[in-house]
Amino acid sequence: MSKANISRASGQPVEAVILKAGRDKPVRQRHPWIFSGAIQRLPATRANGEIVPIYSADGEWLAQGYLNRASQIQVRVLSWEPQPIDDAFWRQRLQNAIAGRQALATSEQTNAYRLINGESDYLPGLVVDRYSDYLVMQVGALGMEVRKVALAQQLLALTGCRGVVERSDLALRRQEGLAEATGLLVGGAPTGAVPIRECGFVYHVDLLTGQKSGFYTDQRENRRRVARYCAGQRVLNAFSYTGAFAIHALAAGATHVTNLDSSMEALTAGEANLCANGFDPDGNAQANVASIAGDVFTILRDWRAEQIEPFDLIILDPPKFAHSRGQVERALRGYKDINLLALQLLRPGGILATFSCSGLVSADLFQKVLFGAAVDAGRNVQILEWLHQGSDHPVAITFPEGEYLKGLLCRVL
Repeated sequence: MSKANISRASGQPVEAVILKAGRDKPVRQRHPWIFSGAIQRLPATRANGEIVPIYSADGEWLAQGYLNRASQIQVRVLSWEPQPIDDAFWRQRLQNAIAGRQALATSEQTNAYRLINGESDYLPGLVVDRYSDYLVMQVGALGMEVRKVALAQQLLALTGCRGVVERSDLALRRQEGLAEATGLLVGGAPTGAVPIRECGFVYHVDLLTGQKSGFYTDQRENRRRVARYCAGQRVLNAFSYTGAFAIHALAAGATHVTNLDSSMEALTAGEANLCANGFDPDGNAQANVASIAGDVFTILRDWRAEQIEPFDLIILDPPKFAHSRGQVERALRGYKDINLLALQLLRPGGILATFSCSGLVSADLFQKVLFGAAVDAGRNVQILEWLHQGSDHPVAITFPEGEYLKGLLCRVL
């Protein structure tokens, strides 16, 4: 910072973010978010989306990051070094993230994975998933929004992919003052569903209209771990989406799998995936798989009232229940309700694989919810394994908020 940019009255930089006294500890500890309440002064003339320097109250340079006055997170820290943020910087950050997935990139069994994981890859507001020869980009910060085309072009050059599809249909964009954005960003668009491989299985993914970015790669390792308990079992796959857990369960020797989801479109896509992997979804004796459309809560309550034959193994992989702090209490009630129903529909000695992808619900809090459900159900529950998002969804040690997916694999007595 040159002397011309220092205020003689205060000794502070003029066109910089100045933090309040005593509010700089998170930045020094390399947390990437700076909320409005920690800021004493914003630069007067710098535009939203620009990269601005960040100083402590006593004038010490701390970091630099994207500015957005419209957001509660008014600065997202990009670098803690006084380095130029140029094309070479962005290329190096992208290359670092890509190098971290090299084992997946060279796998013959899997060609779908998270390539860039936002703040945990030190690219705040940018998420990129790779599906075979296509990339799906989600942009959740204004600082990335103004650079997304240039970054997409760099990603094509670095990966050799055919096109980048944008799926920035995220609720959090409204908090950044951004509208939703979807469609082809650069390169060529896929024609129809894109065939991918995961752990040797084939799935057809709709990159343009499917949920999230088209597929849930964060559950890759968990699908394999749950499958180890499925041999000879009657399995309920609740919130099944396009049936990836079901395919793993059937391949592992499950005697029957019921896919249950509110979306008929998702179930239809799931049946196509079953066929692609050699499982006939028509309900014949050989396939032993069924698809049921409806509200999961309602159907499980009906089954409980009807006292249907208990399941041997139940998978609960619901969508995010808490999108904001104001929704956490309601989300906890939802998680308790659905787990209580599952516990009441499992045979003694059965297995429950239960998940939450709500980042605002911690692993400890989720375990307490299951504890409450077990007490109300009058069931003894043993935790066999704690489950987390896959290694292609790393969590920066300074950004615990990045650990959003948590799961418990339990025996129910």
